[in-house]
Amino acid sequence: MPLSTLASSTFTERLDAARTSARRLAQATTDVKNGALSAIAEQLRSNVQRIGEANDLDLANGRENGLAAGLLDRLTLNDARIEALASATLDLVGLVDPVGETVRGRSLPNGVRIEQVRVPFGVVGAIYEARPNVTIDIAALAIKSGNAVVLRGGSAAENTNRVLVDLIQSALESVGLPREAAQTIDEFGREGATALMTARGYIDVLIPRGSAALINTVVSESTVPVIETGAGIVHIFLDSSADLEMATAIVHNSKVQRPSVCNALETLLVHEEAAERLLPGVLGALRASGVTIHGDARTLALFPDAIESTDDDWATEYMTLDLAVRVVADLDEAMDHIRQYSTHHTESIITNDLSNAERFLREVDSAAVMVNASTRFTDGGEFGFGAEVGISTQKLHARGPMGLPELTSTKWLVRGTGQVRA
Repeated sequence: MPLSTLASSTFTERLDAARTSARRLAQATTDVKNGALSAIAEQLRSNVQRIGEANDLDLANGRENGLAAGLLDRLTLNDARIEALASATLDLVGLVDPVGETVRGRSLPNGVRIEQVRVPFGVVGAIYEARPNVTIDIAALAIKSGNAVVLRGGSAAENTNRVLVDLIQSALESVGLPREAAQTIDEFGREGATALMTARGYIDVLIPRGSAALINTVVSESTVPVIETGAGIVHIFLDSSADLEMATAIVHNSKVQRPSVCNALETLLVHEEAAERLLPGVLGALRASGVTIHGDARTLALFPDAIESTDDDWATEYMTLDLAVRVVADLDEAMDHIRQYSTHHTESIITNDLSNAERFLREVDSAAVMVNASTRFTDGGEFGFGAEVGISTQKLHARGPMGLPELTSTKWLVRGTGQVRA
């Protein structure tokens, strides 16, 4: 719904306030922005009970409304996760402020000096669902990179997000920055989300995080520029030379550690020459941890405890303790399967063959491509970004985990001494 038809003018006023706040944030010093981040971390640690009570309400509502187990896990903010958010926010304090960084520059023969520098986007919008951690992650990254942020966190986490945004706003005020630099539009419901997608002139860039359906809706309906964060149909290929112990550990970690997140393993491909040697042990460890195996005919022959897979399994992001398994003829067939079904998020190969490892790295077209490592490493925190805005699966502007530099654009500064063009 366009802004002009939104029921309340308060929505437009809120976006106006974000725009004004963005100009102040863009001029804030690194010390002031770091002070805001430290204050956010302190607010989180001082309000664990308040956050927990709000989160309990959201979880109770989610269970009553039949929210899937994977979404309930993402919705949960327990004490440990709140502390992790505080720690990640403090990690950003120690990272280089990208604003003002020189990307490139030179002096022209006529003496004119040109310089390309990083600048904030302005106002970053985010639409996400059942992920209150995103409220802190995106707000903290936006503040450090000099951006205001407008958040639509969805009805499932509305109570938690309301508390978190209030804490962020209190932290901003405590260091002399405007409260309106971080705002939620949850109260406007889906109508507000639709209006945010068409808020050109107010929102400079929009970032969706959530299900494939949500992301596709934002990408297809937005008139605001969008950075697409993709769903995660993530693959691991066990090559013929794969070590059993390594394969078992990596596959288990990729699938079981936290199955509800986008970098969790969803499809396991196994070289036919290694299937008999690897599958019983790898799949046995998964079954012992409660994973349901959806296997093709050759997998079923080697692991009768599996259930028969369907074509839909290869295109499914389970976000649960389910795994699709297929035996393939060779590396080429594995990469063909990945090309057909991948969402271009993360893929990994387990191998002792250097040539196959390099081919996989070179030919697989995903945001993160790995050799002998768990797919769970595709994460802003693990990559040293402190936190992440999301994991971009598109190719323009940003790809992979997005941190501080990915929330900036650039502009050219030109300094002359009276030169004119001949």
